[in-house]
This record gives sequence, C-alpha cells and structure tokens, in this order.
Amino acid sequence: MSSAPELRGQSLLRYLWRQLTSMRNALILLLLLGLGSIPGSIFPQRTQSPLKVQEYFASNPSVAKWMDRFYLFDVYGSPWFSAIYILLFISLIGCVLPRTWFYAAEVARYRGKVKEEGFLHESGNLLFHLSLIVILIGIASSSIFGMRGEAIVNVGERFINTPTSYDNFSPGRFFALKNLQPFVIRAKNFEAKYNSETKAPEDYTLTVSTSAKPNMKEEERIIKVNAPLTYGSTRIYLQANGYSPLVTVRDKSGSVKFEGPVPFLPQDANLTSIGAIKVPDMSPQIGFVASLLPTAARDKVRGGFSSYPELLDPQLLFSVWRGDLQMDSGVPQSVYRIDTSKMERIGLEALKIGQSYEFGEGSITFNGVVPWVNLQIVKDPGKQYALIGSILAIVGLMFSLIAPRRGGRVRREGLVEDK
Repeated sequence: MSSAPELRGQSLLRYLWRQLTSMRNALILLLLLGLGSIPGSIFPQRTQSPLKVQEYFASNPSVAKWMDRFYLFDVYGSPWFSAIYILLFISLIGCVLPRTWFYAAEVARYRGKVKEEGFLHESGNLLFHLSLIVILIGIASSSIFGMRGEAIVNVGERFINTPTSYDNFSPGRFFALKNLQPFVIRAKNFEAKYNSETKAPEDYTLTVSTSAKPNMKEEERIIKVNAPLTYGSTRIYLQANGYSPLVTVRDKSGSVKFEGPVPFLPQDANLTSIGAIKVPDMSPQIGFVASLLPTAARDKVRGGFSSYPELLDPQLLFSVWRGDLQMDSGVPQSVYRIDTSKMERIGLEALKIGQSYEFGEGSITFNGVVPWVNLQIVKDPGKQYALIGSILAIVGLMFSLIAPRRGGRVRREGLVEDK
C-alpha cells in the first residue's frame, strides 16, 4: 500500500520532466523568452539607460510606478524573465544531452564499420543545440558574476572606479567588490562633430588620461562610440553626452551658496536640455527649473529652442522657486526636476554667458558651459563563451542545412558491397 503513492509521485515527476524536455515546450519557452525581451527593447532599462528611466518617472510618475511593479524597467533581471530563462536552459539540457550521449555511443559502437551519409547533418544539428546551451551559460555567467555601471563625468573632472563614484551601479548576484578593476579616468577633452546640413552627429571623440591609482603616472587614451577603452577585464564605453551649465548662486549678503557645473538632460537631437539647480543651503531654499539652449533660437510656436547641437549661442532659461525642495522627505527625486508643489515662483529670466540675475533672495550668474559624457563601465566574464557559442551555432546550422539528411541506408563492411 505504501508503494502506490511513491509510484504515482515518480510517474508525475517523470511526466513533468518529459513535458519540460519536449521539443514542443522548448520552442514555446524560446518564444516566451523572445516575447519577454520586447519590453526590454521598448522601455528604458536601469542597467543601460538609468537617466532615461529617471526621466520616464519624472514625466509619468503614476504609470511608471505600476510598470516598475512588473519589472518593466529591469526586464532581464526580473523574476519572471529569469524563470523562463532557467526553464529554457533545463529544457535544452534535457533535450540535447541524452541525444548527444546516444549519438556518441552509436558512433563509438560502429566506429570503422559504419559508413553513413547523414553523419555531418546529425552532427551539425547536435552542435547547433549544444551551442545554444553554451550561449545561455555565457549570458547567465555575465549576469551573475559581472557588473555594469554608469557615471556622468564633466570634462575636467575625474572618475575613480569605486562603487560610490557611480551614478548607477548594478553588480551581479555573486560579483565581489574586490574584483573591481582599479583605475582612474580624467576627462580631458570631448569633441563632437556634426553635419552642418543635416545636423546629424558624425563623430564623438573623448580624450582621457588614465592611471591604475590616483597620483600615479597618467597615460593619454582615446574613447569613441564603437571603440571602448579596455582596462584589464573591464571595458569603458562612451554612452552619451550633453552639457552642464556653470553657475554661481549667492544669497543677499553675497556669500556663495552654490557654484559649479550642473548636468542637464538632452531632450532632442539639437541638445535642448532641461535640468534643475537646487540650493538647499539658502534660507528659504531656492530652486531653478531651467533649460539650456546650445544655439538659442525662438519662434511663435515653440518659443525658445536650440537650432544646432554645438555651443554657438548658449542661453540659460529658468524660473526661480522659493520654498521647500523636499530633499529630506525620503522620497526619491529626479536630479533633473524639482517638485514645486510646496514652492512659490519668484522670478523668470534668460541669461547669456557672463550675465547675472537678482531675484530678491540673492542672485545667479551664468559663467559658462562644459560638456559632460556618460561612461558605461562593464565587466562581462561570459562574453567570450557567448561569442564562441554563437560561432559554433552558425557552423552547426550550416552543416545541418547543407549536409544530406541521415537516411536508413547503413552499410556494414563485409555485409554489403559497394557497387
């Protein structure tokens, strides 16, 4: 009596295993993986474009909150995507490995005695499916043992590769911080070339000086969009660029309360940018909701806008707000926007470089503009495995498509003679 429940349990497990490792369900899981990747292509992802995610939250706070509950801004790290990924991995192993062992045993058994026309076709088919497993292992190892981060660096500033220096840092589950490659990067110059007629970008060049540690001898290097800087096993990509207005904010007595560059977020191809200048040290607190126009222009429909991405006639447009910036509320805020619900507008102005504006509680001076670059730092230990798997998959697919299929004509030496 006691063996019946055990038998039913074994039968159930055997049935579930057969269903999971069937080719039909493997194709369904592969389809689900492809469908699950669509939101990752439509919506900005935290691991790739954290700035765009922040802007999406600022523009659509209620919708973004619900989307975030379903991990639509972190699709590839979500529990539901990971579940599909793991099930597909198990399904492929269950489909391919027994078949591979059987085929290898068959070849070893009739080695030197069997001549079979479909050998290359069958081998290519197995190689293709084994390569898919290698690709999945490579992608998974990068996600688990790798890291990815982003940092905005103004030209003239330096970046030290420590977790606190990142604007967005996404380590893998088993990534050890001691494995961070030690290096220092100083952004020396950034040059962007645009087509004068189409205004489309033609080339971006970032000149940096690098060293293994602070106060060590620096080496000048060049980073381009498709030419990252490699430091050990870490690669540094040039991801995006924009402008940071240089401003000085003083109180009524003339004391400097804020001074320095403030990165602004580009909104279009001509780098019309928005940003927020927050001065919590003033009493009452002061905030500037601003737009930067690299080449200022104006019309009746759009108002102020930038007509070209280079700094030909930069202007800083802003409104001045007085009140509570709510920076101590505990609620995450976008660095590019200000919640003005508890503030009062006390000024509106447009400045060119070198001009100042007094707003009652103090003054602001527009000193200039410096470019900023968004560096993406990636440690991807599984990239080589994924690349090898992709190459082997192509080779296996070629053999399975070109070579003749395995037929039923098997010739054993000494039994069937060739004619």
